[in-house]
Amino acid sequence: MKRTTIAAPDFDLAMTLDSGQVFHWEKVGNGFVGAIGEEPVYVEQRGKILRVSRGARELVGNYFALDHPLAEICGSFPDDPIMNTARKFCRGLRIIRQPKWECLATFICSSMKQVAHIRQISQALRKRFGDRRKIDNGAGWSRATSTGGPGSRPGRSAVDATGGESINHVVHTFPSPQWLAQSSERELRECALGYRAGNLLATARLVASGATDLEACSLLSDVDLREKLCDFPGVGTKVANCVMLFAYERLRAFPIDVWIERVLKEKYFPRKRKVVPQRLRAFCESYFGEYGGYAQQYLFHHARTALHKSGAARDSSRLRHGYGVAGDSSRNDKKRDVRMSRRRSKNKVKRPHLSAVPQ
Repeated sequence: MKRTTIAAPDFDLAMTLDSGQVFHWEKVGNGFVGAIGEEPVYVEQRGKILRVSRGARELVGNYFALDHPLAEICGSFPDDPIMNTARKFCRGLRIIRQPKWECLATFICSSMKQVAHIRQISQALRKRFGDRRKIDNGAGWSRATSTGGPGSRPGRSAVDATGGESINHVVHTFPSPQWLAQSSERELRECALGYRAGNLLATARLVASGATDLEACSLLSDVDLREKLCDFPGVGTKVANCVMLFAYERLRAFPIDVWIERVLKEKYFPRKRKVVPQRLRAFCESYFGEYGGYAQQYLFHHARTALHKSGAARDSSRLRHGYGVAGDSSRNDKKRDVRMSRRRSKNKVKRPHLSAVPQ
């Protein structure tokens, strides 16, 4: 069997996978391995060609949105210095089409977390609750196969960096809402979710029960979709916009996290001491237009990467809103857990009569 090739002009695989959209892909040999929905995939880029697992051609092309008119999209960006710099820096970066449940659950877990921590959480959830899939893409490039079920232990064989010999690797699918709905908050906390465990569990149960149909939400307008997503525990405007952009392909959606807020205030409102969130959102909606989501992703990746290379911390402790606060993340989670526990205790003290009500 031979690997399948795909024409991929105007595409940078490595940059796209490292741009803060997805968090589970791993570098293996000359390419990357990961799961697209239930399917394990190996992807390797050589110039304007992608080499992928046999049988995954259409899946990979759709996932990486190779049909998006990238030249037209980038041509629609505002003509200003910071946007022009970001456009040149991020050439070939595309918005990935993610599975809806996986995207929603992952960004619920992202709250107040650094990118590295989100990757750890994603992998922990996959290894504990997801299905194991084996990719055997050696000399014969055989189709990836299942090697177990939820909770199975990961395993892998040696990797040949040159790509000349057998590359066997195990990846894990993202657990379904039905699987997570059967878990407990304690089990989810063991995956380093902290206080987010309760939000993820509650959301999984809502989706698993059929109370909310994520696929049916595709028919909603942008305003209604954002409102619907914000009904889920742990989902605010920023997370909702991420899910709209990455899972529902609403390319106007403009998530404003700590990096974007910083860029907007420093570059577009340099003389304003204070800019309220409502004004930032209104500005982004009108200024960046139809493909604002792409503009946001380019600004985000450029800012995060450029600041990191310049020696600045990836997630500055001075940036206090959104996910990505620096410092000891587990310590921050413990402090938040203590505060939540105290609030619950106070509520119990304030309402002692409730326990005396006959059942």
